[in-house]
Amino acid sequence: MKRLLPALSMLVLAVAGPLLAPLPLDQPVTIPYGPAGTDGALLGGDQLGRDVLSRLLYGGRDLVIASLVVASLVTMIAAVLGVAGALHPAFGRFVERVADVFMLLPAVLGILLITQSWPHGGQLALVVAAVALGMPYAVRFMTAAAAPVVATGYVEAAVAGGERTWHLIVREVLPNLRSTVLALFGLRFVAAVYVVSTAAFLQVGPQPPAADWALMIRENSAGIVLNPWAVLAPGIAIGLLAMSVNLAAGALTPKVRNT
Repeated sequence: MKRLLPALSMLVLAVAGPLLAPLPLDQPVTIPYGPAGTDGALLGGDQLGRDVLSRLLYGGRDLVIASLVVASLVTMIAAVLGVAGALHPAFGRFVERVADVFMLLPAVLGILLITQSWPHGGQLALVVAAVALGMPYAVRFMTAAAAPVVATGYVEAAVAGGERTWHLIVREVLPNLRSTVLALFGLRFVAAVYVVSTAAFLQVGPQPPAADWALMIRENSAGIVLNPWAVLAPGIAIGLLAMSVNLAAGALTPKVRNT
């Protein structure tokens, strides 16, 4: 339970952060890049003199929600496709060839291609881009994990008994891959944080004057010497979010006991 507390704390803080902001979000309260403690700004001011702490508390909600959606979609779709590919080798080879093509696409280029070609762009385009970029690795991971389970006697007996593919996936194989699915979710959440943050840094996601952790890093990098917290605080927040959720997924993973 202790390993879950950091993740729960980060998630609650990111979602409820706007309620805790001590100062207005967009109103300048100090000089540009004012040092920590100036005019009541605990972490100082950003490039426009806005309170860094308040913007930090506002900036995590969209990142958390988008990353959770992406990680959930990638994990669910990859689990189904991976197990289906293990059950039907011809379909599995086709999925792997498609995955190989997508794996050749650099992440940054993929983000730009999808978000810029999507009508009106926006958060939906970013989620689609993150899911598309995360799927190839996740499908290969699940296919490899499902192969030994598919080869077991009880699955072969279910296949011989005429059970449909969906029944085999949901009732026979996936229940024996709970640890793998949880581990995959943790990995995909970290990857989603990276992709969504990269998109925000490239300004193909949230746009100024929105409060977003990655956008804060981009906007305030020029003044890192004057007020380091304007860059360090959102950077630390992104790192803590990714690590805490990954640790929580590991804590929830059932432990294998040697007999």
